[in-house]
Amino acid sequence: MTELPSPRGAEIGRRIGVGLMYGLWRPRVLGAWKVPATGPVIFAVNHAHNIDGPMVMGVAPRATHFLIKKEAFVGPLDPFLTGIGQLKVDRHTTDRTAITRALGVLQQGGALGIFPEGTRGEGDFASLRAGLAYFAVRGGAPIVPVAVLGSTDRRGRLVKALPPLRSRVDVVFGDPFEAGDGSGRRTRKALDEATERIQKHLAAHLEQARRSTGRTAAGREEMPGDRPDAGRH
Repeated sequence: MTELPSPRGAEIGRRIGVGLMYGLWRPRVLGAWKVPATGPVIFAVNHAHNIDGPMVMGVAPRATHFLIKKEAFVGPLDPFLTGIGQLKVDRHTTDRTAITRALGVLQQGGALGIFPEGTRGEGDFASLRAGLAYFAVRGGAPIVPVAVLGSTDRRGRLVKALPPLRSRVDVVFGDPFEAGDGSGRRTRKALDEATERIQKHLAAHLEQARRSTGRTAAGREEMPGDRPDAGRH
């Protein structure tokens, strides 16, 4: 029997994330009240920077079990990530152990975090893998889109791989939605259709998040001089 990740470990991870994220940066969290307080839920997070996952883990209103590439589980990070309830996944094959454990999280009414683009990139939800649709339909869980904006604006002076210390990072939670069409079908065609619906929802949320935070498509905050109508009255 596959051992499921620890909910208690995920809560410990959330508390560690709170301390680190609010201690190192200035997160601005919008829409957290939209996250269902109980029951299974999937956070679909855009992924442009390595801190995006820890940032969501630290600011989300619920402890989260993220599906994380196995390459991150190296050295002391392996027992640490496992201990705080995170899920190791092999992206290059059908990782049945990871699938079973992720579905187990949802069956227990937990929160599952997924980067639907599969890897770090532009963070614009332009290319989604089918995994998110599978977990949403099979696990019967609503999807909450999450946009992390500002993590790639500038590089820090001390640690260039991280955003500048005390810089602002916006995390915007969207309205939960169902990926399936209500038929309960799990065929390849049904999952392809669900993926299309998901992509439209996520792209619309990202655009709305950029507008509500005043950030441009590149992620940086829009300055008055950037707007075409700047200076007009």
